[in-house]
Amino acid sequence: MADSAQDKQLPATEQRLKKAREEGQVARSRDLGHFAVIAAGLSLVMLASPMLTQWLRDLLAAGLRFDVNAVVQPRMMQERLGQLIAPALLIALGLGGVTALVALAAAVISGGWNFTLQPLMPKFSKLNPLTGLGRIVSKAQLGDMLKACLLALLLGVIGASYLWNHIEDFALTQAMPLPAAFAAAGDRVASGLWLLLLVLAVFAAVDVPLQRFMHQSQLKMSLQEVKEEHKQQEGSPELKGRLRQRMREVSRRRMLAAVPSADLVVMNPTHYAVALKYEDGKQAAPRIVAKGADLMALKIRDLAREAKVPVLQAPPLARALYTHGEVDREIPYALYSAVAQVLAHVFQLRAALSGRAPWPADLPAIAVPPELDPHHVKTVQA
Repeated sequence: MADSAQDKQLPATEQRLKKAREEGQVARSRDLGHFAVIAAGLSLVMLASPMLTQWLRDLLAAGLRFDVNAVVQPRMMQERLGQLIAPALLIALGLGGVTALVALAAAVISGGWNFTLQPLMPKFSKLNPLTGLGRIVSKAQLGDMLKACLLALLLGVIGASYLWNHIEDFALTQAMPLPAAFAAAGDRVASGLWLLLLVLAVFAAVDVPLQRFMHQSQLKMSLQEVKEEHKQQEGSPELKGRLRQRMREVSRRRMLAAVPSADLVVMNPTHYAVALKYEDGKQAAPRIVAKGADLMALKIRDLAREAKVPVLQAPPLARALYTHGEVDREIPYALYSAVAQVLAHVFQLRAALSGRAPWPADLPAIAVPPELDPHHVKTVQA
């Protein structure tokens, strides 16, 4: 069953946001684009007003000038028409190019740069009229429609009020000379446009954070969706469990295979077993090649005996090595002295068995720092 809107209370994850951007779903403010385009166009017109006024005067004068040759030779009429249209076309293209760049910049400011062709791909679901009707009557569409109606109403009321209050000024321009009429009419129109631009600025200032809020609300996820996404990214718990089990088996086989090459196995006497190996001149300290508890400890002991690896009973040292040591790593620095005593005893036994040295005395008590012995720590805490 699909999650209801009430269930989607969690913010969108990074993966959900990335997917939405790939689909072209970003927070865009149309009001900001409208404001930026009109502001840029009006600013350009104001900056170029002297040149435009002169161009309009020349255009009007050229248009009212009668040349009899244009009637006799139609070709001259085409040339004259081209001369009149070319400047207007250049101005329109320049103004259109600038406003297009401004519109693109406004879109990037509101929602960031996002180039994707995925929204252009055909989707048969969009052909369903019921689905389209649902999008039309959605809360977001109704909100956009009401906002557009309010904006149009305000712009209409303000524009009509401005024209009504300045209708006499516009009427007086008919009695002015042509250059003065152009200048006066331009000033009146610019003042009205700046007033309308102020309304657009207010709407844009409200619409930008509103669109971001609505975009985040639309992308909210339910707990089930978050779990499904996590499962897709990380894999199902069952698969991960099987992989971990497989890795443990491989690690255990590799660890047991290293026991016959060890120099010593320290036990406690059946709960813990740690196999050590030391290569003089190659290692700074003995290295743990295998360790285990309970059944694994017994398995390490049996493999060591089969390979004739010495097995010594040193419960505190075995517990400390098992708790604080890691396989394929050197022993902890705090246990150097204790392990050195044990290895020295083992090497003396080997030398004695081969007849190269006298039989050593019994292994003395191994001193292990109390804080490294988990049994001692538990006893103190109890």
